[in-house]
Amino acid sequence: MPRRRQRHMAGSGSDGTEDSDSSAEREQTNSSESDGTRTKRQRLTRASTRLSQSSHDTADLKQAADHDESPPLTPTGNAPSSESELDISSPNASHDESQAKDQANRDSDKDLSHRPKRRRCHETYNFNMKCPTPGCNSLGHLTGKHERHFAVSGCPLYHNLSADECKVKAVSREKQDEELKGQEESHSRHATRHQTPTSKQSRYKEQVAEMRKGRNSGLQKEQKEKHMEHRQTHGNTREPLLENITSDYDLELFRKAQARASEDLEKLRIQGQITEGSNMIKTILFGRYELDTWYHSPYPEEYARLGRLYVCEFCLKYMKSQTILRRHMAKCVWKHPPGDEVYRKGAISVFEVDGKKNKIYCQNLCLLAKLFLDHKTLYYDVEPFLFYVMTEADNTGCHLVGYFSKEKNSFLNYNVSCILTMPQYMRQGFGKMLIDFSYLLSKVEEKVGSPERPLSDLGLISYRSYWKEVLLRYMHNFQGKEISIKEISQETAVNPVDIVSTLQSLQMLKYWKGKHLVLKRQDLIDEWKAKEVKRGNGNKTIDPSSLKWTPPKGT
Repeated sequence: MPRRRQRHMAGSGSDGTEDSDSSAEREQTNSSESDGTRTKRQRLTRASTRLSQSSHDTADLKQAADHDESPPLTPTGNAPSSESELDISSPNASHDESQAKDQANRDSDKDLSHRPKRRRCHETYNFNMKCPTPGCNSLGHLTGKHERHFAVSGCPLYHNLSADECKVKAVSREKQDEELKGQEESHSRHATRHQTPTSKQSRYKEQVAEMRKGRNSGLQKEQKEKHMEHRQTHGNTREPLLENITSDYDLELFRKAQARASEDLEKLRIQGQITEGSNMIKTILFGRYELDTWYHSPYPEEYARLGRLYVCEFCLKYMKSQTILRRHMAKCVWKHPPGDEVYRKGAISVFEVDGKKNKIYCQNLCLLAKLFLDHKTLYYDVEPFLFYVMTEADNTGCHLVGYFSKEKNSFLNYNVSCILTMPQYMRQGFGKMLIDFSYLLSKVEEKVGSPERPLSDLGLISYRSYWKEVLLRYMHNFQGKEISIKEISQETAVNPVDIVSTLQSLQMLKYWKGKHLVLKRQDLIDEWKAKEVKRGNGNKTIDPSSLKWTPPKGT
């Protein structure tokens, strides 16, 4: 203010020879000039004040960065605003002053473009969480794409690897994926018509066969001792040593699958669907088995947060502790699923359960199945479905083997909506029995069926194997010269689309002179026949004569 007053005095008339009128005129002119000068000075003063405060704030930020200190958090959980973001203008500032403030903001933004950006709280890692693997510092990730991990699925140490090795493997996988992508793009659009493998594919197949020759040779004495020592030292806290158990090619395929699964879980964690230490059930006690779960299931929070669930294997009621389960089993009168027993042969039975009549049981069955299925979305709306539950009987009751659900009225003729074999019964032929039973029902209904998409990974493998077996058996028994896909579909109840895709995968469908020809490959038929003789498990097949069932009407 003293400096502005001094300049105002210098601008006024100081010569005594001028008359009063000219003096007044000059005073009016000088006063208007002084107002304009005052406004300019105020703009410069505010801009310089803002710049000085911004530079002071920048110095504080640099000092905090040097000491590696994170900014304090406000009660809302976000980092506090910087001083340069505060409004220092008075409430009575004019329009010109607001424009000067905006200009000063733009100038300060240009000068502070080098300011380090502060990260919000939800973008940072939760450093209080730690990997459960003993001796792990949570650094690195199995995928090689993340700096930290919080679960065993992404722990390099658990998988007997280092963080650097994971990064090297990630680079190698990316290169291989780019090469495969380039090869796929090079194929023509109509390449599916010509099922003959190219020379490059044939060489690759020979290389894979050569690499897999020694996979069943077994471990040497020193290798066995090394594996046993690793097992005794680390127990279940580390993955068993996998080297020399199988071929390097198969081991690399397994590592790729592990990395892909870990990446999918990391995406779910980032999206908030799965959080560290969240409500995800790790194990369930089911009958005489303790089962590790694979996926998240929407059990009530009070049960899910326990991490371990106790389930009655007959009524499927879930409980919090083994004591509660023991008391429940003492008074539970169920020894088999509710509903009608529509199939029995030996110890294997199938029960038809109506989702409308036995709603609680079917909901519990869906919640249990979601622990082992990725794409399942049906949990509580069970009334439009029928559930076919397969069991194995002994002197204690009928134990759950697996099940499939089916819409009561399917407009697309889906004969399976969801299918599951319990983990303790997998790789024993029960999955094919369930699939075969679903097609047996379609034959009785005189319909052509197909499973609802999308199929799970294990479900797709099972269905492809079943379709292959059905077609090869049909070819083995077929004695005519001309074959029709429509006839195959009518006899097997398999959808023609599934038949064509299976024939293409077996290279039994050729396109020649504008027509599709079905080839009878005797080598594949002989190979299938030899496996059937070697397997010799006649009990793991569905006998149509043991079915006591009529299609439901008006349900």
